[in-house]
Amino acid sequence: MIKFKDYGTWLKEQLGAKVQKIAINAGFTCPNRDGRVGWGGCTYCNNQTFNPDYCQTTKSVTVQLEEGKRFFARKYPDMKYLAYFQAYTNTYADVDHCIALYEEALRVEDVVGIVIATRPDCMPDALLDYLTELNRRTFLIIEYGIESANDETLKRINRGHSFTDSVRAVQWTAERGIRVGAHMILGLPGEDHDELMRQARLIGQLPLTSLKLHQLQIIRGTKMHEEWQETPWSLPSVDEYIELVLDYISLLPPTLVLERFVSSSPDALLVAPRWGLKNYEFTNKLNKVVRS
Repeated sequence: MIKFKDYGTWLKEQLGAKVQKIAINAGFTCPNRDGRVGWGGCTYCNNQTFNPDYCQTTKSVTVQLEEGKRFFARKYPDMKYLAYFQAYTNTYADVDHCIALYEEALRVEDVVGIVIATRPDCMPDALLDYLTELNRRTFLIIEYGIESANDETLKRINRGHSFTDSVRAVQWTAERGIRVGAHMILGLPGEDHDELMRQARLIGQLPLTSLKLHQLQIIRGTKMHEEWQETPWSLPSVDEYIELVLDYISLLPPTLVLERFVSSSPDALLVAPRWGLKNYEFTNKLNKVVRS
């Protein structure tokens, strides 16, 4: 039987309370959008797919967190929160500017830690030094968008970094004693089952604390949508994707915390696959297969 560590349960064990992440858009950009390593961003990316309504750069970090808290506190008045710097590359700015944003988040009542999403090629030594100190006084996860372990795929989707960059960033961060998360997309064009099993073995060797998986989604307004319209490729059904996920996680160490398996984009933006399932509904289906 396949067993895995559930992220929500693990967070409660770590922090002693029910914890909710609140996404923040702090106005960062990416080096493959502004020309430092490329233009146009990743071919699959449209940030509208995962930014809640309160995530607006016209609002301060504090305001976004307070609005997020009000949304969740209606159901769980005793909830604690993690400030999730989510949109784009949240270490890609002047180091002092980054530090000021993180410290602002930590001053908000009931915020008990932060999660910082970034790229493996955007972690300067000076910022890593600060994060090492920050990790000693609050809960911290650095979440790297690795996406693929195949350099040809990374070029095709315009990531602008290599898998070696990802390995180096994860190792450097973990060596500082900081919890490290990774984000992978399953089903990128050209990556078949064998390639994804090779990827799983490589990911399983990294000093990661947590892992996010999600299915490739074709999103309106992206370069990948244009490519898919010209030459569509096959995308898995729900049941096929469940089998893929089970094969993948069977190759991972049981100590690795699995945060999620799918992503749900707004209906108006999602082209394919259109499964009609919310994240928790997919996880319930997956758990039924695991327990059977």
